[in-house]
Amino acid sequence: MRRPIKNCYWVVPKKFLAGEYPREYDEVSSIKKITPLLKAGITSFIDLTHPDDHMAPYRHFVNQLRRQPVKIRHYPIPDFSIPDSKNLTSEILNVIDLEIKENGMVYLHCWGGIGRTGTIVGCWLSRHGYNGKAALRRLHELWKKCPKSRYRNSPESIEQEQYIINWDENQY
Repeated sequence: MRRPIKNCYWVVPKKFLAGEYPREYDEVSSIKKITPLLKAGITSFIDLTHPDDHMAPYRHFVNQLRRQPVKIRHYPIPDFSIPDSKNLTSEILNVIDLEIKENGMVYLHCWGGIGRTGTIVGCWLSRHGYNGKAALRRLHELWKKCPKSRYRNSPESIEQEQYIINWDENQY
């Protein structure tokens, strides 16, 4: 399935897309990046960036370019880290599942779309039948479809890998 922007991958085609921050440094490039996401049908952006990332906002571009209502939710996780609670992870997974259930299309991202994004994708896969290391293997398969995979692994840290392997919502 075709990707709307270069550095992203489909977790579930036409329902759940994961990738890098949807804004560039200048206005023209930002519009060129956000427009194909909206044309693909994204109805919900889930932003995992942290205030320490100092990312320029993109909400005004989405509001300017959208053809339908679009939600933007922010769940900050420090770069190269994991969510600060299992409840936060469950909340993010619940939002993804609700959007999909309501025929929405999710774009999950952090800054590079690698570590934090991969961690949440891995936990989502675990919730949906890929337990432990199987979730990590499936994430690696999906990640290979992203051009950045030639240079980086997703997730980025051992801590993030262990978080996915050990993820079990029913324990908490």
